[in-house]
Amino acid sequence: MKNHFDQHNAVTNASVINGIKARRFSVPLVTMAALLTLAGCSNGQDDASDDATQVTAEAETTGEVLRIGTEGAYAPFNYTNADGTLGGFDVDIANALCADMKMTCEITAQDWDGIIPGLKAGKYDAIVAAMSVTPEREQQVSFTEPYFSNTLVFLAKKDSSFDPSNSSDINANSIAAQRSTISSQWFEKAYPDADMKLYDTLSNAFLDLGSNRVDAMVSDKLPALEWLGSTSGSQYGLKGEEIDINDNFAIAVRPGDELQAKINQALANIKANGTYDDINNKYFAVPETSATIATETETETETETETETETETETETETETETDTVAEPAE
Repeated sequence: MKNHFDQHNAVTNASVINGIKARRFSVPLVTMAALLTLAGCSNGQDDASDDATQVTAEAETTGEVLRIGTEGAYAPFNYTNADGTLGGFDVDIANALCADMKMTCEITAQDWDGIIPGLKAGKYDAIVAAMSVTPEREQQVSFTEPYFSNTLVFLAKKDSSFDPSNSSDINANSIAAQRSTISSQWFEKAYPDADMKLYDTLSNAFLDLGSNRVDAMVSDKLPALEWLGSTSGSQYGLKGEEIDINDNFAIAVRPGDELQAKINQALANIKANGTYDDINNKYFAVPETSATIATETETETETETETETETETETETETETETDTVAEPAE
């Protein structure tokens, strides 16, 4: 996948879910506040176009523009809304960094396969697109400190007997993945004899999985959870254990660019002042589990029972007192 997940060590241990790959985005925003109130990812994102660009102008800027490339097709990290605007965790992080540096964000959507070439050609100054840090990419770009950590998962139909811990199951089924991502690279190396189907976008891979054109899929965890929560993914589930491959997402810049240090400082600032946590919780907040709800219900029931018992005890005491009073002889 693109790479990221953990979050507060590659970002913050306060993160809720682990997950995902590198991507990009664009969202015409007016202010940082407006961005942070945007609705979370929708399941009906459109694929990103090469020329979609949006500008976010902060109230106080130095007049400098930071051009950022993202994919716009990797929810919940980055996606394209029905109206053509870009949204997602990456987009919000990019705008937060621009706000901290007092720069105007200009975010451009770029197909994944062309995202690093676009940076090298000067189309934009940085990539914020759930991009995993790999030795191969480090030969072409420089990375900032990680801003997210990711794990991989397998998906298949809920009633499927597919077991990814069994290599014979892997080799006996067709497995989907997005091309040129950490997930596909890991899978190809781990299972060279498997029947792997590669797709230009994650959306197309999910589409074929949901249409039964492939048997299973390997993906970054968070995009997988996003899809499983949609109507298309309702009959599917995670299979096997999460796969931790020490996958970290970071922001890419051209080698030797002083922007790397500036972004690292801004990233440290938004982590320290709570902005990062606010954005993280917006997209990855952990819902209450059934166990938590059950515990709370039991506690409330116990409290109510104790209150009722106390009330009954008080009533009995009052009754005994009244009886004693009646029994006392008159003077």
